[in-house]
Amino acid sequence: MRYFSWLAFFLALCGTAPAQTAPGRTALLQAREATRAASHAEWERQMKELGLTAIRPGANTHDPSAPNAVNYDDARANLYPLPDPLVRKDGSRVATLAQWRTQRRPELLRLMTQELYGAVPADAPAIAWHVEAVERQTVQGVAVIVKHLTGRADNSADPAITVEIKADITTPADTAGRKVPLVLAIGNLRPFVPPPGMTLPPDPTPDWRLQILRRGWGYAIYDPTSVQADNGAGLTAGIIGLANHGNPRSLGGWGVLRAWAWGASRVLDYLETDRDVDARHIAIFGHSRYGKTALVAMAYDERFAAGFISSSGKGGAAPYRRRFGETTENIADPDAFHWMVGNYMQYAADPHTANDLDVDSDDVIALCAPRPLFVGAGASVPAPGKPDDAWVDAHGSWMALDMAGGVYALYGKKRLDRGFPPPLTLSDSGVLAFRQHDQGHTPNPNWPYFLDFAARNFAKS
Repeated sequence: MRYFSWLAFFLALCGTAPAQTAPGRTALLQAREATRAASHAEWERQMKELGLTAIRPGANTHDPSAPNAVNYDDARANLYPLPDPLVRKDGSRVATLAQWRTQRRPELLRLMTQELYGAVPADAPAIAWHVEAVERQTVQGVAVIVKHLTGRADNSADPAITVEIKADITTPADTAGRKVPLVLAIGNLRPFVPPPGMTLPPDPTPDWRLQILRRGWGYAIYDPTSVQADNGAGLTAGIIGLANHGNPRSLGGWGVLRAWAWGASRVLDYLETDRDVDARHIAIFGHSRYGKTALVAMAYDERFAAGFISSSGKGGAAPYRRRFGETTENIADPDAFHWMVGNYMQYAADPHTANDLDVDSDDVIALCAPRPLFVGAGASVPAPGKPDDAWVDAHGSWMALDMAGGVYALYGKKRLDRGFPPPLTLSDSGVLAFRQHDQGHTPNPNWPYFLDFAARNFAKS
């Protein structure tokens, strides 16, 4: 993977563990290895349940001579054509908005659940929200009010498993009673403190939080790992384990991306009750694996008014049918399979391929229609001397966004207004937007463009 310049953003949003003593580091490494071993054991169990003995190897980023060496040649990337979201599984074509709403959209939701993200149990635990504390703070000189929230899952059916969703809501202190638009960011609540000797590279972009506050808006940060751990060993714990009474998940049960997206919807439940928040104008944001999560949340939950999907790769906006950077096989391997429904692994094993999927990323994007959606990434081929973000396949993400435009057109919305734009060029149809920047695996350079995009759309609704 070629992830370099994203470090400053990722650490700032996601946090990191405090510096460890030598014995502490040893214990931490041992715990990580035990988790990895348990994850692999769960992968092997689900492989056996599927009747599979192996999957094809994912893209190899270390050996350019390997048969499965990562491909960054766009001319060799399009293995299969993208499916048209307006063509039903039986081959008939959707011609009207009514047909989309009553026939094709429900079909895509069902197929997406079966093949990509998994089903949320009908009796998923209820969440009771508690405001643990309210603080007056300043964010780079802006006075704010911060609410620290805990959403406790009803665990009466299995008291041995506890799930507490963690989120912080920050709004301007002086709103004069006005409800404010809000961006729900998926990330870690802990502030990052560089360990001794570590220096972060300078970032010329103003802090994303300050950019939001300067507009008179608020933001919330939701920790998805408080809902479900980011590993396969945790599938008998967290919200997936609680809903399944501590038993291993079924092949059709929800994966971690779906669980994280479900948690974002539960935060939205609370935000709809917050007297300081304009619940009609809540955007969702995620980067990298959390970009995947934000797109899943948008597709399933129509209450999100807009989305900023950053560097999401496979499992997000990048098509499974393209072989560029991250591949279908990479997210079916023992270290990432937990993101997806168990059934997904069969598409990484012979004789099946990604072309056998009944849905692709353009279908997932289409389910966000007609709401405003901004897809961004670092450029795969930036200017000399600039870092790349090739692993996440910016061109493929644009292709999927462009193909989903047919569904937006049914709602009377414009499709993307140009072909694949070069880096640093904004493509903006009004409700669909795309931009590549030249700073690698980070969302930071796209924040001003997304906020302008969201503001224009919020002003119309």
